[in-house]
Amino acid sequence: MMIKLLSLCSLCALTLVVNVKVYASDVSEKFTAKAVKLAPYQQRDFQDEIFYFVLPDRFYNGDKSNDLGAAANDTKRAISRGGFDKKNKGMYHGGDLAGLTEKLPYLDNMGISAIWLTPVLRNQALQNGSSGYHGYWIVDFSEIDPHLGTNAALKNFIDKAHERNIKVFFDIITNHTADVIKYQECHSSDGLTWLLEDKNCPFKSLAQLAQGDTYTPFIPPGSENLKTPAWLNSVDVYHNQGDSNWVGESAIRGDFAGLDDVDTNSEKVVKGMIDIYTAIIDEFKPDGFRIDTVKHVNMAFWQTFSPALIAHAKTQGIDNFFMYGEVYSFEPKLLSPFTLEGKLQSVLDFALQGALQQTLVEQKGTDVLAKLFAQDYLYQTSHQDIENTNANQLVNFTGNHDMGRFAYTLKESDYNYSEAEQIQRNLLAHALLYFSRGVPVIYYGDEQGFVGDGGDQASRQDMMPSQVVSYNDDDLLASNHTTADDNFDTSHLFYQSFAQYAELYQQYPALRFGKQSTVYAQGTPGIFAITRSHSFSLNEQEKEQNLLIVFNTSDQVKALKVLDSGIYNDKHAKRLYLSAESQGHDKIAPLSFAIYQLP
Repeated sequence: MMIKLLSLCSLCALTLVVNVKVYASDVSEKFTAKAVKLAPYQQRDFQDEIFYFVLPDRFYNGDKSNDLGAAANDTKRAISRGGFDKKNKGMYHGGDLAGLTEKLPYLDNMGISAIWLTPVLRNQALQNGSSGYHGYWIVDFSEIDPHLGTNAALKNFIDKAHERNIKVFFDIITNHTADVIKYQECHSSDGLTWLLEDKNCPFKSLAQLAQGDTYTPFIPPGSENLKTPAWLNSVDVYHNQGDSNWVGESAIRGDFAGLDDVDTNSEKVVKGMIDIYTAIIDEFKPDGFRIDTVKHVNMAFWQTFSPALIAHAKTQGIDNFFMYGEVYSFEPKLLSPFTLEGKLQSVLDFALQGALQQTLVEQKGTDVLAKLFAQDYLYQTSHQDIENTNANQLVNFTGNHDMGRFAYTLKESDYNYSEAEQIQRNLLAHALLYFSRGVPVIYYGDEQGFVGDGGDQASRQDMMPSQVVSYNDDDLLASNHTTADDNFDTSHLFYQSFAQYAELYQQYPALRFGKQSTVYAQGTPGIFAITRSHSFSLNEQEKEQNLLIVFNTSDQVKALKVLDSGIYNDKHAKRLYLSAESQGHDKIAPLSFAIYQLP
């Protein structure tokens, strides 16, 4: 299949055509990678999944009656009403669980097998001039935010996803709740006015506290019973040491951007958080959790929390319940302790994200990738109370709702990439997600060429027609649309490419479970080659699958002769997939990749 791109390329060495071609007769040219073809979700391994990460508020509005959140006469949930303004990027835009349910076929047809939702529990709607559309300002851990629907709507969404054999993962928070607690030293008695000019409560260390230098926490009048469960309304279950400055002790015990930092050092809090999320498992039966701000919680908490939830899920018949954490660090030596010591099953692979940026945006050598993968042994663990973990379970991504989209970094690069080259670099980055070790995640909108203007709110565009001016002035990649249009285009180059990547990923077990070895890397942009080898049983017969995947990060054609050391040659390597035409079997096109089956 040949898909023409916008003819904007100024690099004569770079082709203006992306060829999405399959060379093996056993791979369909139609995009039929649907979850129904996979093992039943109850039995499916985490490494079989392809994730879609989505902010429900920014996806699709299936029920306009909940746009304002809590009903006007609902005094109990008044804190969760309002904040709806489709023109303001920091406010609610109306997307909900009903909209996600309606669009399940769109995700299914792209080969998505698991959906990761940003937090859906009830939030404080308004705080410091913005809204809780993202879900990270929780006041009630027992029910769904009314802007998104009801508990019944969430159960319906999960049921409909499960009917399609698609898993659902919740984004959960243990580090903090919404900003309700104030300090007498920093705030007025009603909690509405800052007493300090820089609007920040400087962090006070344990050493300061021991000397009597403390804050005096209080809950403003009328807010004493905002949080559920009730134990969260006591100031004694929070650290109350002021705002984090992101380093040292404050990274663990400080208020995260002013949010009330839960005292996870307390046994009462550990038990309370376990109770909260076992109740969530009991009621909704999700397939797993992504855990927010993991590195801002003490390690001992995870050592108790993770095994307890996995064990409880098994009592509910969820044998493959899986949790992965957000550890916002870019070094394996900083990421891996949370699996090795913290007993989390996996973490988001920020280190791979950083390596993708270095190689495909900053044009560093492919040895960056080799050096990263050489540290995969750090993730190999064996716990008695959870399953063994390894690098194949790491969660791969190119960008997200905090750091921004990979496409944005390409647009802002000092290399001034043409649109055609941005497209090819984006496709290659996603191919590395799918075909190197780890579980791939598509950040919603990336399959429609979304770019954005940075991180945080600037990277949280609407899939439904947007009214945000700063979103709608974006030039989307490989599309004539803007975010002012409805962006569920199943003919989009990225959507179709990701669907085909999914087809390959699901067809070859070695791409999901195979041991990865680096065959070739270099100190400049160019070839990065790996093998994925896996033995498995099929129809009571032992099979072995050995694949060679070759990536070219350069904007020049590269010769494959560097691989002619017995690993690859034309005579015994069967070519399964080629993402762009090269000049003969012994070459690979610029910014492309190829997959071969070895004997």
